[in-house]
Amino acid sequence: MKLSSPAFQHNGTIPALYTCDGKDVNPPLVIEDVPSAARSLALIADDPDAPRGTWVHWVVWNIDPSIGMIPEHSLPPGASEGMNDFKKRNYGGPCPPSGTHRYFFKLYALDRSLDLKPDTTAKTLETAMKGHVLAQQTIIGLYARK
Repeated sequence: MKLSSPAFQHNGTIPALYTCDGKDVNPPLVIEDVPSAARSLALIADDPDAPRGTWVHWVVWNIDPSIGMIPEHSLPPGASEGMNDFKKRNYGGPCPPSGTHRYFFKLYALDRSLDLKPDTTAKTLETAMKGHVLAQQTIIGLYARK
C-alpha cells in the first residue's frame, strides 16, 4: 500500500495552507495499491513531538478502500470522523508552539468496517482495529511556525 501527498514530500515541509497559520484544511492524500481484501481504511494524523505527548489532529474511519485520493479540505464520502485533541470532529492542522514538529499521517487497510461512535478517539480507533489491519502506511510532514 502507498500513501503520498501532492502537497508535500515524505519528510518534507507541510505548506502553511494546511496549518493553523493558513486555512487549517486537510492536505490532499493519494492512496494506492490497497490490498484487495481491504473492506475499509482508517486514518490517524498526529504529532508525536507535542509538549505533553502525542497530539491527535485527525481521526477518520470507514473510508472506502477504492477511493484513491482524499482531496484537500474534504472528508471521504461515507467515512466517519472521530474526536481529535482539539476536542473537535474534524481535521485540525499543525500548530506547533515552538520548533519543527513531525506530523504522521497513518493509513490502515482493514478487513472490516468499524461500528464506532462519533466521539471515538484515536486510542479507541486503534483498539477497534487490533487484529484487523491488513496493511499500514505512513507519510510524515514537517512544520514550524514562522
